[in-house]
Amino acid sequence: MGRKYSIGVDYGTESGRVLIVEVSTGEEIATHVTPYKHKVISERLPESDITLQKDWALQHPDDFLEVLYQSIPKVLEQADVDGRDIIGIGIDFTSCTMLPLDNCGEPLCLKADWSRNPHSWPKLWKHHAAQEEADMINRKAQELNQPFLARYGGKISSEWMFTKILEIVNKAPEVYEATDIFLEACDWVTYKLTGKMIRSSCMIGYKAMWDKQSGYPDEIFFEALHPDLRGISESKMRGEVKTIGQRAGYLTREMADKLGLVPGTPVAVGVIDAHASVPAVGITKPGKLLMVMGTSTCHLLLSEREEMVEGVSGVVEDGIVPGLFAYEAGQAAVGDIFAWYTENAVPKTVEKLALEEGITVHEWLERTASAESPGDSGLLALDWWNGNRSVLVNGNLSGVIIGYSLSTKPNEVYRALLEATAFGTRKIIEAFEVKGIKVNEIIASGGLPHRNKLLMQIYADVLNREIKVSKTVQASALGAAMFGAVAAGQDNGGYDTIFDAAKVMAKAPEDLFIPNEKNVNIYNDLYKEYCKLHDYFGRGINPVMEKLKSYKDRV
Repeated sequence: MGRKYSIGVDYGTESGRVLIVEVSTGEEIATHVTPYKHKVISERLPESDITLQKDWALQHPDDFLEVLYQSIPKVLEQADVDGRDIIGIGIDFTSCTMLPLDNCGEPLCLKADWSRNPHSWPKLWKHHAAQEEADMINRKAQELNQPFLARYGGKISSEWMFTKILEIVNKAPEVYEATDIFLEACDWVTYKLTGKMIRSSCMIGYKAMWDKQSGYPDEIFFEALHPDLRGISESKMRGEVKTIGQRAGYLTREMADKLGLVPGTPVAVGVIDAHASVPAVGITKPGKLLMVMGTSTCHLLLSEREEMVEGVSGVVEDGIVPGLFAYEAGQAAVGDIFAWYTENAVPKTVEKLALEEGITVHEWLERTASAESPGDSGLLALDWWNGNRSVLVNGNLSGVIIGYSLSTKPNEVYRALLEATAFGTRKIIEAFEVKGIKVNEIIASGGLPHRNKLLMQIYADVLNREIKVSKTVQASALGAAMFGAVAAGQDNGGYDTIFDAAKVMAKAPEDLFIPNEKNVNIYNDLYKEYCKLHDYFGRGINPVMEKLKSYKDRV
């Protein structure tokens, strides 16, 4: 039998990536990226005059399918691989990205009757317009002593499935009535590939308040939340649930013909993009924290026990690998903060200097900020430019920089923003450890760790821990391909478990960042001040951020 391959399809915020991996070695053979034609829809619905309010973030479902149609044939061509040698397909996706579907399994937004209603479109993970609904869910869950709330750190996020559903119920009841079923975008793509509508336990476990033992919250809670939600578990959220590592189904003939693959190719149950990275970097045991660092950061940790940790985005049994509890926490913006600064706040003089040196603005800022020492700028920032995901779980919080003076330089502001994200990560790690969930090792993956060495050194210094950086720059796609190989099974040239796949296909970390003791001491002092600001603005002492946002929303 010749060489066999699996395909990983990694859906991000701005584009989708397809990766072909050789199953017996883990070698990454070829990759292709398809940018979303419609990008993130945040101002106006496509081909219409319908404008969107603040904090909206939608996507176009056709963009998801174009990733398959464009990138899979391209990687087969680049790799010179025959479709008959692809033994499995795995999908990962940003989450929660949800779609209202009709009774044929098609997105409502593609129908003429609904295309002009924003609530009929897929709501991206960073759609934060449902914060009011998140607050309603949290209040009602507390009133009724709902046990599910503790599994999510005490608060449900505006980014999740039921907050977005409740937003539709409240703001567009006609869309809710017309919806036959709500589905994660990952599960919808899997459905389009296989013809079988399966819910991933990873998706609904972290983003839809579902639990392996008890399922969704009880009907008393949903009915108390809104009468129209009565029976939603068995109606608009119905469906067979499978865990990651299982097979969702097989590639249909129609899709196989479009993609250049073979009908009947196994397709894995979908997985959240960050979560797919965990086995891809070789983490299959407790105690190792993975930071998946990109536009936002997800912090993922395996444990043998379930604890109720403040502000986590969820603890799910079998959520990443079978037999272990998997915790997710995160920061709603990291790379997005740095991008915001370079695109909106850097003076033209910096752009000119970077151009003269033949480097990007990011590279210029990193180089000049590296010459500074901790505390030199007199600046301190909070990392809430897109709200706070963990540990405060509040989309109404916003960014802060203090210490500005007339001598403040752009590279100093840039460094303060890098430091702020590191302080936010330290807050998350402390939330784990106060509950006895040990973090013995830290591994970073994603685009940022490979591009920004200063950022990773700051993290090592702020956390006072060694940080390893994964060898692959596309860990999510690799992890999806690994699950594809598991969907195929050993008899078909793949693996029977993700543990077996990780032994061969995972990429061990290569770069190592070691704390600088002098910097550690300064950052310990700065972190104390960060915590004071964190609690002052974030724990109700001064709710000025929420008040300012209320004025902004009113306008």
